[in-house]
Amino acid sequence: KEKKLKLPLFIGYYDIIILYKSISWAAYYLSLLSDSICSQLCIGNGTCSCFDGYQLRKDGVTCDDVNECITGKHNCIFGQVCINTEGSFRCQREIACGTGYQLTDKDTCEDIDECASGTHNCEPTFFCRNTPGSFRCHPKDTCTEGYFQDAAGSCIDINECLVRDTPCPSGQTCVNTIGSYFCRRNTVTCGRGYLLSEDGMHCEDVDECRRDNVCGIHGCVNLQGSYRCECKAGYTFNTITKKCEDINECRHYPGKLCAHKCENTEGSFQCSCSMGFKLSHDGRNCDDVNECEANPCSQECANVYGSYQCYCRRGYQLSDIDGITCEDIDECALPAGGHVCSYHCSNAQGSFYCTCPPTGYTLAPNGRTCQDIDECATGTHTCSVSESCFNIHGGFRCLSFECPPNFRKAAQGLRCVKACQPEDFNCLLDPVHLVTHTALSLPTFRDLSKPEEIVFLQIHTPTLPSTLRTADISFEIMPSNDRFSFDVVKRFHKDMIMGVVRQLQPTTGPKDIILEVAMNYGNSGVVFHRNIVNIHIFISEFWF
Repeated sequence: KEKKLKLPLFIGYYDIIILYKSISWAAYYLSLLSDSICSQLCIGNGTCSCFDGYQLRKDGVTCDDVNECITGKHNCIFGQVCINTEGSFRCQREIACGTGYQLTDKDTCEDIDECASGTHNCEPTFFCRNTPGSFRCHPKDTCTEGYFQDAAGSCIDINECLVRDTPCPSGQTCVNTIGSYFCRRNTVTCGRGYLLSEDGMHCEDVDECRRDNVCGIHGCVNLQGSYRCECKAGYTFNTITKKCEDINECRHYPGKLCAHKCENTEGSFQCSCSMGFKLSHDGRNCDDVNECEANPCSQECANVYGSYQCYCRRGYQLSDIDGITCEDIDECALPAGGHVCSYHCSNAQGSFYCTCPPTGYTLAPNGRTCQDIDECATGTHTCSVSESCFNIHGGFRCLSFECPPNFRKAAQGLRCVKACQPEDFNCLLDPVHLVTHTALSLPTFRDLSKPEEIVFLQIHTPTLPSTLRTADISFEIMPSNDRFSFDVVKRFHKDMIMGVVRQLQPTTGPKDIILEVAMNYGNSGVVFHRNIVNIHIFISEFWF
């Protein structure tokens, strides 16, 4: 029933006429009139309820929207997606429409009329016809009979001979023309190797062997509709080209025809040889050439298989440029040339010769070494009767030794024995008892990488006097200008005590040195007996 109600709405009162179709709506508006605490419906006794699509909160008063899409209470079908709304939901098409269609408000796809909307791309000479999901362009002009119109509107000739089953009667052949066709009476067509007979009714074989000389220098055999060439040796018949083609024997029989090189020729082959060989009488094998018969080398020649080798005599070497010419070897300029001759090397053609210093040396029988001339033995020295001749490297020395004061010469003449005057206490207290002279000739040492032992002083312990046998024996070099170029070391060998004098550093000659070496006998560091050995060292100018 209609009922006129005055409802209090936020501002003032209004007259509202409502047609109540359900009790719930009536209850809702009654709840508004009765100052209910429910957010939507009041069902009595202070109990609240909600409309469809809503659910009551735990507070029993407030209503929240129900998401039917999450809870699964919707009725959307496959291909549709559920969209929640306030108090309800709606179903919307999930897949969009294809090309040429558009989606309506009712979620359905309807065709787009491109011709009506003007979205087609037909040329001005074409008219547009809509189709479901697309459109077609048709030419406005039509083609005449005998032609058909393609998609671009062009008129294309129709081949009636192909599109029609039997355009011509039996015994005639269809010939297509532009826009039409015509029928032609059949004629006899002869294949390759045949000619039409004079009456034009049948084909006759052509004898190519008589007509065209197709095989040239080779034999020819006529066949029905064809021919075959009988090829000579070295040729083979090609069934495709119908010609005799040369056989490349070198390629067909590699390494079997020629010993060295094979060269194909028309209808045959030819053998050749590598350098250093010549073709034998059989025309296939190769014989070695003796190049030495032509004297290609400047000195010696040795034939080898396929070549030759030049050799040089002693004192010559083969040229690196041509390998034929022999060039002189400068033996003196070789890295080992400094050791070829002792003194000086002079090159000669194919050889060399050595020379020695102008005086004091002579060339040895080997032609390389310089030997010292012993002037003392040959009597070519100039020493007086009172002097003794001492031979040295490259010369000689006249020696005459004098004894120091309070010493006298012993029988040997090279020793001075102590001889004190009576009551000469200084002489008696002097520990020196014996002074000996000796001479030594040395070369100039080129390489003195380690000390060179030059003098050995030996003392036989059993032969010493009893007073010296228990003494401490030591050796020392007395102060001199060259004492730092030499030293003396003590050694023991069986029953002998040795003092070995060594040269420590090289000394360039010619040079004469007197080295004074003392042999000391003492106890507790006190020397009570001393023997002096004066070593006269004569160092030569040369190393030999």
